Amino acid sequence: MPKESMTSRERWLAVLTRHKPDRVPTDYWGTKEATEKLMRHLGCRTRPQMYRKLHIDYVVTVRPRYRGPRIAPNMDVFGCRYRNVNYGSGSYRECTFHPLAAYNSVAEIERNYHWPDPDWWDYSDIPEQIKGHETQPIRGGGSEPFLTYKYLRGDEQAFMDLVESPEIVHYCLDKLFNLAYENTRRIYERIPGQVMITYVAEDMGGQEDLMISLKHIRAYLLPGMKRMIDLAHQAGAFVFHHNDGNCRPVIPDMISLGIDVLNPIQWRCKGMEREGLKRDFGDRLVFHGAMDNQYTLPFGTVDEVRQEVLDNLRILGQGGGYILAPCHNIQAVSPPENIITMYETAYEYGWT
Repeated sequence: MPKESMTSRERWLAVLTRHKPDRVPTDYWGTKEATEKLMRHLGCRTRPQMYRKLHIDYVVTVRPRYRGPRIAPNMDVFGCRYRNVNYGSGSYRECTFHPLAAYNSVAEIERNYHWPDPDWWDYSDIPEQIKGHETQPIRGGGSEPFLTYKYLRGDEQAFMDLVESPEIVHYCLDKLFNLAYENTRRIYERIPGQVMITYVAEDMGGQEDLMISLKHIRAYLLPGMKRMIDLAHQAGAFVFHHNDGNCRPVIPDMISLGIDVLNPIQWRCKGMEREGLKRDFGDRLVFHGAMDNQYTLPFGTVDEVRQEVLDNLRILGQGGGYILAPCHNIQAVSPPENIITMYETAYEYGWT
């Protein structure tokens, strides 16, 4: 087995700058239940122990501390209310109250709703958050406003608004983008040059096609995303774009905006075949993810997991530009043996 010659931060940076790493970096995404199950199986008491055992090049995320008005239990800063929904092996927090659902105009929202202020957060201890993590890639800031908009209005109403209430969509997304921009700017200000990755995300794709038309994506989302991307690049950060499902039709637009990394590469979705993505966009994008969470990790055999790792290294890793990771949070149904096989195979065969 070759010997590592890079830290995780150096390994990520090599891939992001199109230089040759000592091996293909790996990343970890998992639910709390899946992570605890994996740690028990490995005999690890802490996440860092698990990361070291599996040679995972994990990312450290920095964020400000909330110090604003008191938030009621089971609510968030936007006034959305949540409850835990049990699915057997764990639970997800689902939004059950949408504070802007009853309003039919911008004027009504302005009269009755108070938007969060970036001054509600304290950014002063962000330098402390990266101490001891100097060898890891640092993530900070970013945006995903339409996700919040769906919580504020409710999923069905949010999608209908794109056609029926454009003035409400523009107004609310401007507020959300402005909050994200200022939050991100203040993070960069606290640790100049230290943030390597900023997420500029939005789930646009479904299993078969986009959930939002290109016309509406371009009208509502891309201008704000461009502003976030430019801010990240000005701070020396790379833009990590998360976009679930079949997002292929919008990838050229995202490249023109300046994204650096595309995640999660759900290659079982129509249009997201790995060979085509690598052929058409591999010279302009780093690919992150591609370990299938719909079949392979939860229901596949160890041999199928191993083969998928080898396929990803061969297809997406050809000539560089690939970070291996699950294509979304690993679920508790995934056998620990499959997860271990994924990382062990990547470590054995990912040397460059």
